[in-house]
Amino acid sequence: MAEAPPGELQRRVDDLRRTVDRLNFEYFVLDQPSATDDEYDRLVRELRALEADHPELVDPDSPTQRVGATPQGGFAEVVHPRPMLSLSNVYSEDELRAWAARAARFAGDDPDAPSSLRFVTEAKVDGLAVALTYVDGRFDHGATRGDGLDGDDITANLRTIRSIPLRLHEVVGTTVPRVLEVRGEIYMRKADFAALNARLEGESGKTFMNPRNAAAGSLRQKDARVTASRPLRLVTYGIGHTEGGSPPPSHWQALALLRDLGFDASPDARRCATVAEVWEQCRAWQERRHEVPFEIDGVVVKVDDLRTQEEIGYVAREPRWATAYKFPAIQTTTVVEDIVVNVGRTGSLNPLARLRPVAIGGVTVSRATLHNEDEVARKDIRIGDTVVVQRAGDVIPQIVKVIEERRTGSEVPWVPPAVCPSCGTPSHREPGEAMRYCPNAACPDQLRQRIQHFVSRNAMDIAGLGEKLADRFVDLEMVADVADLYTLDWERVAGLERLGEKSAANLRASVEASKTRPLARLIFALGIRHVGEKAGRLLADRFGSLDAIGLASTEEIAAVRGIGGIVADSVHQFFQESRNRDLVAKLSRVGVRTVEEAGPRDAATGHLKGKSFVLTGRLANLTRPEAEARLRQAGAAVSGSVSKKTAFVVAGDEPGSKVERAEALKVPVIDEARLLALLAGRDVGEAITETTAEPGDPPHTAETPSGTGTAVGDGGGNRDAAD
Repeated sequence: MAEAPPGELQRRVDDLRRTVDRLNFEYFVLDQPSATDDEYDRLVRELRALEADHPELVDPDSPTQRVGATPQGGFAEVVHPRPMLSLSNVYSEDELRAWAARAARFAGDDPDAPSSLRFVTEAKVDGLAVALTYVDGRFDHGATRGDGLDGDDITANLRTIRSIPLRLHEVVGTTVPRVLEVRGEIYMRKADFAALNARLEGESGKTFMNPRNAAAGSLRQKDARVTASRPLRLVTYGIGHTEGGSPPPSHWQALALLRDLGFDASPDARRCATVAEVWEQCRAWQERRHEVPFEIDGVVVKVDDLRTQEEIGYVAREPRWATAYKFPAIQTTTVVEDIVVNVGRTGSLNPLARLRPVAIGGVTVSRATLHNEDEVARKDIRIGDTVVVQRAGDVIPQIVKVIEERRTGSEVPWVPPAVCPSCGTPSHREPGEAMRYCPNAACPDQLRQRIQHFVSRNAMDIAGLGEKLADRFVDLEMVADVADLYTLDWERVAGLERLGEKSAANLRASVEASKTRPLARLIFALGIRHVGEKAGRLLADRFGSLDAIGLASTEEIAAVRGIGGIVADSVHQFFQESRNRDLVAKLSRVGVRTVEEAGPRDAATGHLKGKSFVLTGRLANLTRPEAEARLRQAGAAVSGSVSKKTAFVVAGDEPGSKVERAEALKVPVIDEARLLALLAGRDVGEAITETTAEPGDPPHTAETPSGTGTAVGDGGGNRDAAD
């Protein structure tokens, strides 16, 4: 058969691409497929065959090109041009009305007249917040929310999700900004989650606890092919940063534009003229939450008009013009079939209840956290008890109480373990602690947990070293501590079953790259009891090296702002133990940086050179010494008084008279979010929107995103993503 002319081939390929894109849109966004699976598969096969025979016709935006190159090493960091902020929460009608009254007051409404505010309500989808950037109508890159200021570049994985358009739909009569940032939530439907878990159970026996964890884990895969195999979807909730054009004047219109551009954009959103209508929508969503095909745990409420949002402004890292009504936790009853103990990385022996499987909110629950042995004793939980179980925040199952009237006398009280279930070492409970510990530093389960913590993203970020491989290293006695990761026998690693030379080489590169992580990450990675990421940063900024921390007294450590007595005791005790000092010395010998080194932004070349800053009030994320240290590292000067030479006054909560002095001298007042943007290296002229603080009110940014996030809490678990 003669081959078609080049022009005809191109037209056929273009037609197939448009058809497949349309069918994807109908199936994944509209939920209204117009073709059978067989018809869809036939079109995709034809398109793949034509592109294989004619590589010159391949286009990166073709639906066949969604799975691209696998990222090597860890994910690159992306600075959000506009912070993805958090949301406040309300839990009742009274709290909702109080929030609306505050918003109306900041909008300048007459308190004696009906409010002029109009609202939009949206279901709060429980997934992973992301930002997708389109340039000239093409998907350019995408990132996770991260800490709100910086996220991970997950472009390759996002391209595999078929509800994400690689090219925006054309909208007749509408000018779309040249650069358009779209914000939304990656999630998994309940039915798809159940099917995925059934498949994983058959393949490896390991499953996800809930759809949100499944979505987050699937999206952060190092291999985009794994992400492509997972049933992920995107729902969008707003427009973030734009260039070369402006977003619509209202949030409602922004959602409509997103739908026209090819996105699933909060399809059940409603406009409300009064708070009473908003509450009616909240109650309606609460009553039918179990009928929705995906997980929701509340309703997001936003002021509709964007200019009014700007007038209402922000407080700390939250917009005043949006909030989230959180549903009460779902409860049901089941039976405690057993209480088992897991060994944590610090040796803590953590009790866990195994439950008779029960459905809560569309998810089957078979285990629940018991926190510690004091909690078990306080609630008098026994094996065989009938208990009330709830999913706190619709995510973490926990036992609320025992139904004592259902006891038969056959229930068995739980006895805390006298020995570690992993290594058999006698357990020990320290005075004032709520749980027992295994004191054996060589305990295999502790070592497994320590390695997994050490290599985690927020610690040393060693990509490719997952739970299974860590278990193999421990079982084969290839590592006795985390420092041994840097002296692995790489030929032996490459020879491990199902690994190979290429994977071993990638892992080795990731291990080598981790040697130069910042000191704060290393401190966190060491797994010192009670020391989290923030404490790690505070210690690194104050002492500058592990040796200096090790030589510090408990009193000197406790004197660091933000470090309490319990943390100070724990840090001091850690460095008093010879095995920990030996580990630190060993890490230094194998090339891990244990001293904080000046980065590229020093006083001579920093991007803030010549700028003078004054700090006032309490910051939410940085201590005063930490903020001053980071400013000086970036080349800025920090002063204690405001003058005409001051570039910016940074005002936190409860600022002092320096704000009034700044206003008198017309010195720009900025908040912590803008300070962090500057420290991240954004252009001063673009990153700062000057704003004058109201008396007695924390300052807010004057830039106004068009929508707020509809899910995913921050690290503390009590805030939700906003844009």
